[in-house]
Amino acid sequence: MRTEPGVAERNCLDAPIQALERPLKRRGLRPAILAGSAKVAAFILFPVVAFAQGGPPFLSDDPDTPGNRHWEINMGYLGERSPFGGSYQTPDIDINYGVGSRIQLKYELPLSIQEMRGDSSHVDAGLGNSLLGVKYRFYERRSKTHVSDGEREIKFSMSTYPQLLLNNPTRAVARDIVEPAPQLLLPLEVSAKYRWIRLSAETGYWFTSKNVPNSWIRGVVAGHEFKKDTELYLELYDQQDVRAPEGMVNHRESTLGIGGRVPIVGGQWLRLIGMAGHGLVSPTLANGQPTWIAYVGLQFLSDRRRRHGDQ
Repeated sequence: MRTEPGVAERNCLDAPIQALERPLKRRGLRPAILAGSAKVAAFILFPVVAFAQGGPPFLSDDPDTPGNRHWEINMGYLGERSPFGGSYQTPDIDINYGVGSRIQLKYELPLSIQEMRGDSSHVDAGLGNSLLGVKYRFYERRSKTHVSDGEREIKFSMSTYPQLLLNNPTRAVARDIVEPAPQLLLPLEVSAKYRWIRLSAETGYWFTSKNVPNSWIRGVVAGHEFKKDTELYLELYDQQDVRAPEGMVNHRESTLGIGGRVPIVGGQWLRLIGMAGHGLVSPTLANGQPTWIAYVGLQFLSDRRRRHGDQ
């Protein structure tokens, strides 16, 4: 696990655990267009996909917003695990509110659990970090002919989604349950649709405290929306440390996940959401890769539509 502020050395078992914890601790954590093979894989696996959609249960986000005066609330249980440890949020409360058609306000707070496996096995739990964000979709290009839910379909859009991670007044940092804050994420999201193909992608940079490495996040989501708003998607995700503090090493997490959303009540305002994924690299003490990642939860929408733009 990560050292407390001012401690330069880490136990050899702590490095992989810390790498597993980072995405769940920051949880915004959510990414961009993957370079090279990732982009090729997305187009090979989804040659005729439509309506790609980031956001919970996925790690990456997209330019879409809940709509003016509408809510999107996600309550999920998520985790990562390897042979050396695990990091979990049970539950993670993610509250989003639309201001106009292009702006989304966000507040997220988890109960965090950190697990150490091996000779010194133990589990610690506590209140996680608060994550606040403002998404602004600053550009969109609409179809001149296709209309969905009374609005012209968005063919291409871009947004920015600054997010600020803050420690709560608990001992969670001292107990190595959460990372020291403040931390700031500056991302860019893109969504594009061409005929039956639509992809959403995100890239961003975490500016962190002196005891936490800065990192790049990158991800792409592609999928299909079936009848009655049932959705199925594939996500490629990557997070890479840069400029690790003295006494620490840079880690990288690369995962491939599959997940979706299924309405479970009439009116489609309540949905079951979930995702399961696997690390693309075998975990070792040195690289800190997860063996698996997972998310399962419920999504509440005050408006059944998940994609909004100007009327």
